Amino acid sequence: MSRPIENIVVEEGQGKNVVSPRQLLRLPDAVALIVGIVIGAGIFQTPALVANQAGNDLAVLMLWLAGGLVSIIGALCYAELATTYPDVGGVYFYLKRAFGRAIAFLFAWARLTVIQTGSITLLAFVFGDYASQLWRLGSYSSSVYAAGVIALLTALNIFGLRQGKWTQNLLSVAKVLGLLLVVMFGLSATNNSVVTVESTSSGNWGLAMVFVLLSYGGWNEAAYISAEIQNRQRNILRSLLWSIGIITAIYLLINWAYLRGLGLANMAQSEAVAADLMRSVAGEPGAWFISFLIAISTLGAINATIFTGARTNYALGKDFSLFGFMGSWQQLSSTPGSALLVQAAIALGLVLLGTFTRKGFETMVDYTAPVFWFFFLLSGISLIVLRYQEPNITRPFSVPLYPVTPMLFCVVCGYLLYSSLVYTNVGAIAGVLVVAAGIPFLVWNRYHQGRT
Repeated sequence: MSRPIENIVVEEGQGKNVVSPRQLLRLPDAVALIVGIVIGAGIFQTPALVANQAGNDLAVLMLWLAGGLVSIIGALCYAELATTYPDVGGVYFYLKRAFGRAIAFLFAWARLTVIQTGSITLLAFVFGDYASQLWRLGSYSSSVYAAGVIALLTALNIFGLRQGKWTQNLLSVAKVLGLLLVVMFGLSATNNSVVTVESTSSGNWGLAMVFVLLSYGGWNEAAYISAEIQNRQRNILRSLLWSIGIITAIYLLINWAYLRGLGLANMAQSEAVAADLMRSVAGEPGAWFISFLIAISTLGAINATIFTGARTNYALGKDFSLFGFMGSWQQLSSTPGSALLVQAAIALGLVLLGTFTRKGFETMVDYTAPVFWFFFLLSGISLIVLRYQEPNITRPFSVPLYPVTPMLFCVVCGYLLYSSLVYTNVGAIAGVLVVAAGIPFLVWNRYHQGRT
């Protein structure tokens, strides 16, 4: 994994430069970062999918509450790993330490081909769905928008465009404003605001939790900033608990607003649930306004995912000679140009996959979920393995009720892995096959290194 470009210290020692991250992030910075990563475009898309599986209003809210509780259990496990092994490599470092370079390679390969690129495409389809509410571009409008925004933002990153603080603040304000507007209009709606349709709920809670925890995904990124948090022994855990608490409260509130404003059946059948809610309460101007805010908010999430994904791909190129073509850095623009191009090419291929299945967002959930939950499961197991392998290492924070807590986390991850494989379609098969395709590359890389 690569270190943040601006946030490093270079020291002279023993005839070589030693690069280490500086601890510049305070507790509020870490909480804001985690909340900003997690609360993205997913909360404007997944509630409809959850409602379609829940069965009743109470089940919807209970599923979102359960997602917060599962996230807290996972956060306790990550807090021990992050405080004991504070490395900018995050999960990559834990897996390499517990299981060796092969598993770490497959994780990096999965980030390149499935997890990160799938997330880019998923967000791009959300952008396309809401941009299509503003101006439709034919039968494949969402896919056209998705491909266009990936190409545009990748090009801007290659040219070295740096996001200023004012741009990030503007996008964050747009996201918060969009959520507050949805909540306000949803809670003020009456039953006469909408026309109720017949419910088609299928009652699959396992699949519903896949969508719920997709929307909670991102809190684990705290592992990648563990080396840069001030007073990490206390603040890593505190930042995780505070951020997950805030996120859970917001998610419960927004789903309550959706249920009150649209009703369960209408919510379950919506393709753009926030826009439909605003349309039912405030007419077409309301739908246009919220769609515009959500589209702008999604742009920031896509760009951030492109930015961070390319840098992990650059690190893969630096660590494994077979992928050395991604390990080049453009000095003039200060960007990993080759890594960005490879990432964009894979993401555009995934847009085609989503278009072929005619359910772009859901296909990307299928594609990323099994791989994500597999490596999430391995990260939980790595805590138990490292406890066994390194019993005498200092652990500033120890997960409570060990080994029950990490085992519970692993059981949940295993169940979600099972659900994402059993209840999903062609996208899940494609994701698993793509990760498996990394094994020959690993063998080839070992052979190549053995001959050099």
